[in-house]
Amino acid sequence: MGKKCSHLLQIVCFIIFFAVWIIDSFILNLSTFASFFPSALRIPSSLCIIAVGSILVGKAHRVLFKKKSRGLITTGIFARVRHPMYLGIILIYLGYMLGTMSLLSILPWLLIVYLYAKMADHEERVLEEQFGKEYLEYKRKVPKWIPKFTT
Repeated sequence: MGKKCSHLLQIVCFIIFFAVWIIDSFILNLSTFASFFPSALRIPSSLCIIAVGSILVGKAHRVLFKKKSRGLITTGIFARVRHPMYLGIILIYLGYMLGTMSLLSILPWLLIVYLYAKMADHEERVLEEQFGKEYLEYKRKVPKWIPKFTT
């Protein structure tokens, strides 16, 4: 999957997700279960998920785009999870979906999860070709999606 194609797919998924989420959550209320969950529980929980996702994206962005080295990055947030930016983005969408309990938003969210999983798989193949055994060792030590909290 080329960069232009993946960027376009990310934009399309963003538009689809938020169109479905807004229409379901605020206009038609077709499948929201917000009334079954107190907003005092739902809103703080969703904001925490969005915050965690934003922190992951921010930490990954700082390392990726401010680092001078072009070698394999295995420090910082990348020592905990191999795809922190993708995980963060997925969590941000999840936080919005859970904030209003929009069931219709599950379908575009699953599409987004699938897209980022495919993008991660593609990137891993490229990194294996580029860095060989070094990347395979990193891959063995660091989880793909669920961050490890011990060193």
